[in-house]
Amino acid sequence: MTVKGKGSKQFESVDLLVVCCIVLLIIVTLAGICSFSTERGYYVTNQYGDNIKIFGNGIYKYDSFFKAPIFIGSDAVMLILVVPLLTTSLIQNLKKGTITTKLKLTALMGTVLYYATSIAFGVTYNSFHLFYIALFGCSLFAFICLVRGMDEKKLRDVHTSILPTKGVSIFLVCSGIALFVAWLPDIISSLLNHRSLELIEVYTTEITYVLDMGIISPLMLLCLYLLKRKNGLGDIILIVMLRLCSVIGIMLPVQTIFQLLAGIELPVPVLISKMGIFVILACFAVYFERFYYKGIHAEDYEFTQEGRRNEVDLNIQESNK
Repeated sequence: MTVKGKGSKQFESVDLLVVCCIVLLIIVTLAGICSFSTERGYYVTNQYGDNIKIFGNGIYKYDSFFKAPIFIGSDAVMLILVVPLLTTSLIQNLKKGTITTKLKLTALMGTVLYYATSIAFGVTYNSFHLFYIALFGCSLFAFICLVRGMDEKKLRDVHTSILPTKGVSIFLVCSGIALFVAWLPDIISSLLNHRSLELIEVYTTEITYVLDMGIISPLMLLCLYLLKRKNGLGDIILIVMLRLCSVIGIMLPVQTIFQLLAGIELPVPVLISKMGIFVILACFAVYFERFYYKGIHAEDYEFTQEGRRNEVDLNIQESNK
């Protein structure tokens, strides 16, 4: 499928996948937000012998009373923040097709993939499971296509700064370590006490620990390594990680607000160690993301799906130097 207007790039298969993600996000997040109610909770004994309160309402009716508000908070941020940003980025990329628009679209799809993975593997089975699978599949393949569509070798040529800067290096290392500092103590404590995680409740594993410690943290260090090797893939990973960190920094306080509205008491040390760290990292992520985009010159260079720049614009830029 190709649709091309004057001054716009053609509408490709990956764009259709992004549109599907937007539609699925609206459906899934609206259903999640509409599930918020604290009046139908009830208690059960979980597989570990603990007495656990179940949420009992909406699509999260089989999830725990502690986790459901977290899911709803994530839904709210995805609907109010990420969906508009993703829609805007898609439109801008269709109109301009520049390095910046493609990077922004790729970064947002990375965030959608993280969210889709979390709900597809982390939410208790419910009537929206097929929507979760569809969102996970569409976001995964869209993200892969967008990354593959970037010309990694030429990304370094269009940035005025020599990466990684000292600040970016410190951020990547600190972010990678912070994920372990936030989650590893819970796992160590459960192993030492010969029991499951304290807040495992009705679940068999904690998907956030798997994603953050198993994928995101190593990606931070891999990103730093690639940047030092002047590999353009490092640029792509960097911008994806920065956008993900900034969204997570907004998402955690919103999740906390929904938990407080549900009457859940959260100890101050938990708020500082779990939420405070990520909010601070998010602030730095926003700064470095702005720094990266400001460093891109030749804004009107186009990256095609095969990763080739518009040679006519390149020649014009070179002649003006």
